Order: sequence, then structure tokens, then C-alpha cells
Amino acid sequence: MIKALAVFVVLFSAVLLQGQSQQVSPGQTSPGAESRISREVRHEILMLPWYGVFDVTGCQVNGYNVTLTGSVVRPVTKSDAENSVKRIEGVQSVNNQIEVLPPSPMDDRLRVQLFRSIYGFPSLEKYDLGTIKPMRIIVKNGHVTLEDVVDTEPDKDTAGIRANSVSGIFEVKNNLQVVPSSDDGKKKK
Repeated sequence: MIKALAVFVVLFSAVLLQGQSQQVSPGQTSPGAESRISREVRHEILMLPWYGVFDVTGCQVNGYNVTLTGSVVRPVTKSDAENSVKRIEGVQSVNNQIEVLPPSPMDDRLRVQLFRSIYGFPSLEKYDLGTIKPMRIIVKNGHVTLEDVVDTEPDKDTAGIRANSVSGIFEVKNNLQVVPSSDDGKKKK
């Protein structure tokens, strides 16, 4: 009985030490670590007080190293994003490549007009619920990029048409992705 207990303790200790050595290795991560870090990064950024419809960010997770990308209107949003990501458990380094858009009264005017044109359109009003908007409107020197997600291809097309209808815009890139809501899958069954 004592020998069996001793063997169990030795084997259990070996398994624990092996797991710890895998977690500490700088080049390796546990299978779910990158996924967890990525989810937590998205959550932290969405919770930033100044993160809004005119900002867009992305992240690339490589092991325990995070690279932040995107464009924001306020410099404080860039620094707050980096600081909040640094506090995530397991993150070892943050490479902040978020671009701060240049201040421009013309771009500010376009942002307001675009928001009203897109989110105020009857078939797109459903996206204006809540504080976190699914369609991001990025304006830089009169060039507009629509980012993030919509439920249907017609919604994507309508958002692009509404953006193109605003005067003073040089170009509109419609990078919206169509991601059907989970309710649609339930209705099809």
C-alpha cells in the first residue's frame, strides 16, 4: 500500500512538473491559451471607455505575445488598449501597432453624417441597439472603411450604398463580413 502510494505521488509529481515546464517554455503554449488570450483581448478592448463606432481594432496572438492592430480616433484609446491587454494573465508582451487617426474637422463631420446615414436607415436601425455597434465606420482623410459584421448580404450592401450617399467622401471600402446570427440557424432547422 505504501509502495503504491509512493509510486502514485512520484507519477503525479512528474505529470505536474511536465505540465509546468510546458507552460513556462517561451515558444510553446497550451492548446487553449492563445484562444483564451484572444477572447480576453477582444473583451478588454470592447470595455474601454473611449472605444466607439469610429474605432476598430484587431489582435494577433502568437504564444503569449499579442500584436494590436487597427485605427482609433483618440490617442488615449490606443494607450488604454495596450495597458488593459498587458494585464491579461499570461500575456508576456504587447506590440501596439494601432494607428491614431489624424485629427480633422472634415473627417469628424463625415463620421457624424455616416453614422446618421447608416444607423438611421430603417433596415439598418436594428444594429443601433446597445452601446457596442457591430458596424465600424473608419474615416481617414475623406476615405471611409466599413469594418466588422452584419447579419445578411443585403445589410452589407445597404450599408455600403448609404456610406456612398454621403457627400464629401473620396472612397468607400466595404469590408463588412456577413455572419448570420445564431437565431437564423435555429429557424432553418
